[in-house]
Formats: sequence, structure tokens, C-alpha cells
Amino acid sequence: MLRRVVRQSKFRHVFGQAVRNDQCYDDIRVSRVTWDSSFCAVNPRFVAIIIDASGGGAFLVLPLQKTGRIDKVYPTVCGHTGPVLDIDWCPHNDLVIASGSEDCTVMVWQIPENGLETPMSVPVVVLEGHSKRVGIVSWHPTARNVLLSAGCDNQIIIWNVGTGQAMIHLEDMHPDVIFSVSWSRNGSLLCTACKDKKVRVIDPRKKKIVTEKDKAHEGARPMRAIFLADGNIFTTGFSRMSERQLALWKSDNMDEPICVQEMDTSNGVLLPFYDPDTNVVYLCGKGDSSIRYFEITDEAPFVHYLSTFSTKEPQRGMGYMPKRGLDVNKCEIARFYKLHERKCEPIIMTVPRKSDLFQDDLYPDTAGPDPALEAEEWFVGKNGGPILVSLKDGYVSTKSRDLKVVKTNVLESKPAPKAETIPTVQKHTAPQPSIVSVGDFIFDYIEKKLDDIYQSLVYFTADLGPIIIRFIRLFIFGSVIVIVI
Repeated sequence: MLRRVVRQSKFRHVFGQAVRNDQCYDDIRVSRVTWDSSFCAVNPRFVAIIIDASGGGAFLVLPLQKTGRIDKVYPTVCGHTGPVLDIDWCPHNDLVIASGSEDCTVMVWQIPENGLETPMSVPVVVLEGHSKRVGIVSWHPTARNVLLSAGCDNQIIIWNVGTGQAMIHLEDMHPDVIFSVSWSRNGSLLCTACKDKKVRVIDPRKKKIVTEKDKAHEGARPMRAIFLADGNIFTTGFSRMSERQLALWKSDNMDEPICVQEMDTSNGVLLPFYDPDTNVVYLCGKGDSSIRYFEITDEAPFVHYLSTFSTKEPQRGMGYMPKRGLDVNKCEIARFYKLHERKCEPIIMTVPRKSDLFQDDLYPDTAGPDPALEAEEWFVGKNGGPILVSLKDGYVSTKSRDLKVVKTNVLESKPAPKAETIPTVQKHTAPQPSIVSVGDFIFDYIEKKLDDIYQSLVYFTADLGPIIIRFIRLFIFGSVIVIVI
């Protein structure tokens, strides 16, 4: 019996391609702070990049279409008094972004719909509660206005941004610096990686550790841990011999890993980016010049190596586009924004397909921007999975609500511009059509039917053409004979 050598996978031939130079963002002074953050955050409307700034901390917010050279006087978001360490776009409002800084504060900003025209120094709300620098900020995946922050004071705070209050303090759980924090798919659990070499699964509302693993990776260098869609945990770290490793764990029993793989001996921390729709993990090492990607399945060895995208220049950071911001017509399954020393370069990951039809297997329903819960519901114990949308016909976003903070002594002197409806991707439930749209629909339908009938007649007459011609010839020939007689 012959064994199948090559494992069948629709992602086996995924290839990466950097865009042309005129589609990059040039002349950007990318931050030089020594912190293992991605330094970049992307959504379907903007790309945000942490930059070097004198006299405090700042980051750029650029509309995706504003490529080319960025002017040195281009306005920035510059409210922090210390360098910005991490930024994260709100998954439920493409105009809202949070930032954490060395000045021990978290700030939430509402970006004007068309981007910045003047420098922005006044946030919607300032969240103060950490005693040391804030290195991690992360929005809740399904609940509106719930934000997590982790600082070098070894504590995690979960905020209700709508009221500006710290609702949950997770203290005395981490004796050392927290390297990474990841929400589960529905946001009911947290997964953290700490400098004490432990990976912990935490129930934040009950303030208890569900399970933990000591020395998940024995090396002393930073680890990363993320939740997968099925509840398992994926980690990256270093072995005792300083070899880079990846591992897969069951979240309810972390005694032994499902699998462990060693990669190479580079020093760069591996930043994992995970696509829950396709179960593909992309590993981007800081200081590397490559992106490795793996498919996670239920078959051994469970984490299957797919391929590597390599360039000449090393990366200082990386941004990852949400699924609803991709071009489905080009079979694009991922897009990265690679930070160089002086520019940001988009990299497109594509599955080669000959058909022009929508590829259902590549684009299952994905998490949309509508929250499943309000903040108050989540804090009292309610859970909800992400509300899924279809990418088949393109996504049409609903009107984004302004972020309003109900809190005394919060600067609300200038309301942020309202977001208008911008076509980006289409939900399952289409909006109620207007009279004009119904007329257009009927007209398009009749036109399509007439076109189908015409095509059918063309094909029909094309098949009967020779027979009709022969019949005409016989008719003419018979008529001539009758006339002669």
C-alpha cells in the first residue's frame, strides 16, 4: 500500500507578496523603545504606527489609502507624556483606538472619520490605575467598551470605558512582568504568559486561576501565549538551549503539551497572529526577515508547517488586518503591515485559485464589528460569542456610534465627528431596501433574465444554423425546379 507523502491542505500553496514601493508608507520614524510589542495596529480603515517623538509619546494614524511619503509634519496622536508601548483598535468601532504608555496611563481616542487634520492631544478618556508603565492593551472581543490593560506593576486591570472606571483588578497572580495577555474566543477567560515561565488560564470575573503550567518553555527569554478557537492554547518561547519553540496545550489540562516543535536559534521574540476562521497561525519574529505560517489540525503532528515568506529587510514590528478588511476577490486570506526602520510595507498572503467565484471554503463567516454584549452584561457574568458576518458580497458597516464616557471631570468639550455609512463588507441580514433600491433591483433582475434568454437563443440558433441553411437551400432549389417546369 502506497502512503500519501504530501498532506492535503488548501493552504499548502499560500504565498506572500510585498506590494509595490508606491503602495508603502514611507519616511516614518518607527519607535525604538525596547519593548516586545508589535508597534502597529490595523483595521479596515486605518493603520496606526508607534513612532519616535520628542517630549513624550505619539503614534501615527493613517488612512489605508494614504500611501507614499508621509510628511514629517503630518499630525499625530500625542497626548502621552512618555513613549507609547502598545496600541489596539476597538473591534466594535473602527474609529476608536486605545494606547498604553510609559507614563502609567491608558488613553482612549476617537479618530475623525477622514483621519487627522491637526495633532490630537485630548483623548476621550484617560484611564489611571497602574503604578508602572503599561505595556499591553487589549479590547474584549465580544463586549462593547471593555478594555484590558497590563503593566509592569504585574497587575491586570479590566476597564469599563463607557464609565471610565476600573472594574476588575487582577493582583497577586503574577509575581513578575507579564509578557502577553490573550482573550478566549467569547472573552470569558484570559491566557497570560509571565516572566516566571508560567502560562496561566484565568477567569477574570471570578478572579481565580483556572489552570497553569510551570516552565511551559524553559528558556529565560519572553514567551507568548494565545487562545485558539477550539479553546486550546498556542505558545511560543525558548528552550533551555535558547532554541525558539512553539507548543500546543489543552487549556483544561496543561500537564503535558499536545506537541512541541523546535525551530531555530534566533534571538527574536516570536509574535503569533492567529486566524480563527482558517486555523492558521503566522509567526513573525522581531528582527527576523521572514513570516512562518502553520496550520493547526486534529491530526498529528497537530501543528503543520506550511511555508515561509522571506524578504531582505528585518522587521521591527508587524500589524495584522482583520478578516473583514481583506480583498476576497483576490483570494487574500491575510495581510500584514511590516515595519522597517523608516517605512511600513504591506504584505499580502494569497491562496492561488483559478476561479473568479467566491471561495466559500477560504472565507467562512467571520467575526463582525457588532458587539454581542454591553459592558454591564459582561461584568455581571453573561457571555456571548462573536456575531458572525458573511464576506461574500462585501461587508456594509452600520453607522458607528460615538464613544461617550459617562463620568464626571472627563473632557467632553468637543464631540468627535459622527461616522457615516461606509461600504466595506455585507452582513447576513441586509438593511431594509428603499423604494429606489427596489426599482433598481427589479430593473437589474429583468435585464439579467432578458440577457439569459438572448444567450439561450444565440446558443440555440448556433446549433440549428447549419440545418436552417440547408433547408433554405433545398427550398430555393425546389422553387427553381417548379418554375422551370
